[in-house]
Amino acid sequence: MLIKNLMNCLNSSLKISIILSPIAFLCSCSETETSQTPIQLNGQTMGTSYNITIIDKPKFLSASRLEKLVENELSDINSQMSNWNANSEISRVNRNSSNKAIPISQQLLEVITAANEIHYKSDGTFDITSAPIINLWGFGPNGTNKTIPSQKAIDKALDLVGQTDLVKITTNPPALLKQKKGVVLNLSALAKGYGIDRIASLLEMQGIERFLVEIGGDLIASGTNRHGKPWSIGIEVPNYERRTVQSIVKIYDQAMATSGNYKNFFQKDGIRYSHIIDPKTGSPVQHNTVSATVLAQNAMFADGWATAMLAMGIESGMKIANNYGIAVFFITNNDKTFTTASSNAFNALNQKK
Repeated sequence: MLIKNLMNCLNSSLKISIILSPIAFLCSCSETETSQTPIQLNGQTMGTSYNITIIDKPKFLSASRLEKLVENELSDINSQMSNWNANSEISRVNRNSSNKAIPISQQLLEVITAANEIHYKSDGTFDITSAPIINLWGFGPNGTNKTIPSQKAIDKALDLVGQTDLVKITTNPPALLKQKKGVVLNLSALAKGYGIDRIASLLEMQGIERFLVEIGGDLIASGTNRHGKPWSIGIEVPNYERRTVQSIVKIYDQAMATSGNYKNFFQKDGIRYSHIIDPKTGSPVQHNTVSATVLAQNAMFADGWATAMLAMGIESGMKIANNYGIAVFFITNNDKTFTTASSNAFNALNQKK
């Protein structure tokens, strides 16, 4: 019955936001004639799509003006954080081979500081210096062929991986110092979440309190939906051949991000190699955890922790999640049967709703 209701929502406008892997479905299946019609903004950014639902737009602010403000903000974020934009701040930092401190923006400092926290708490599994091994396996912004590299090539790439030792930052003034020539940073596991938080702040500055912002699968919800209830998000069953819902999560004043390893991969000799790479080994993870969904107070941490939890897998990830109070929902593949498990913090949040 749940799936049937969700499929009915797919056929109605302004009732669903489709989120990336694993797909999360946002819908309200009980629209009424008297319900306030939300404002819907959508477009392309960061190599993916964005969808914004606004419930309480101020009368003085037109939808077209709001759309322009959002587009300008997203353009500014791309100009700072995008590894796919050759002229972005992070791309310029990556090209800089100086052994002296490189001035960076306050915004980039904020993202790298968050990356350092996740790196430390994940015991190094989350590492923004992993770009050399990500590129080596063909999953980077260069879009090279996905092939299995030699161990010699992996070892060479790993020489430039290690966030704690290779990247130092200062706060006053904001600056970054590379400890070794050739170090590059990949912010793809944080940039979308950071962008969502920036858009959320923009909306709040315009006096908007009830909204949902989604970029490429990550999202943040503020307040309640048009019916005064929490936003309902469906986490997809991690099956790239079919799109069905595994679980429903209700959120408000909260961010959510999901990372999955079942859509971006290649196969060789019957072995699947996903884009989730362990920075300690230099190779794609081989455990049976296929999806990790994280709830957090901001989208940047939800985004980063979802990647970290998927890379660690349920066994290590659950221990760290319970140790640090991280709300995470895992899906594992056991002989083609999907099983789920959630951390103490995730269970506590769901019990409140």
